[in-house]
This record gives sequence, structure tokens and C-alpha cells, in this order.
Amino acid sequence: QGQLMESGGGLVQAGTSLRLSCTVTREINRFKALAWYRQAPGNQRELVAGLTRDGVTQYADSVTGRFTISADYAKNTVYLQMNHLKPEDTALYYCNIPESLGVPMTVYFHWGRGTQVTVSS
Repeated sequence: QGQLMESGGGLVQAGTSLRLSCTVTREINRFKALAWYRQAPGNQRELVAGLTRDGVTQYADSVTGRFTISADYAKNTVYLQMNHLKPEDTALYYCNIPESLGVPMTVYFHWGRGTQVTVSS
């Protein structure tokens, strides 16, 4: 099984931007979909953004219009551009390969360590 390595998190002020990266040690063009998730303290892990191999995107209502998922298939890397960050975006962010965006919590890989995003007001 491959590995997932997330990076790019940090402590930022509300209204600013961050770009997260996730490098996958497998060829991501083999999979139907790619996704970013997040988990805040005391909450369950949730789907933030998904991208199908056909280029269809799906976003959580709370991030629509602010976050953008993309992928560089040649580099086996998935990105999450996060703009206009809010304190409620504070969480540990993970990437993974879901079975499909319809079943986002059924994933192929073991979860990585994630990357922490903290947004101050």
C-alpha cells in the first residue's frame, strides 16, 4: 500500500490563504477520485473537497467558493488552495483516495499524519 504525505499547514490570520500539498507514493491517475478531509478537535473527520478523474469537483458547503482542489498527476500530488480562511477552518487536514465521492469515508490508504491548519481571528 502507498503512503500519503501532507504538508503546507500553519498558523495564519483570518482572511489569508494557504496551499496544502499531498504527495502520494502511488500513481494517482489509477484512482477514480482524490480528496481532502479535515478533523477538528471533538469532531468527526469530514470530507472537505473531492476531485474525480474526469475533473468533477465536490466541496463541503462551508468551503464552497473559498477552497479549490487540484492535482498534478505527473507529480502524484494533490493540492488544496484555501482562501479567505476562517477560524472555523482550524483542523488537522488529511488527504486520501476514496472509493468514490459518493462513499468518501471508504478510503484506499491508511491515513497519514495530516497537516495542522490553525486560523486566528
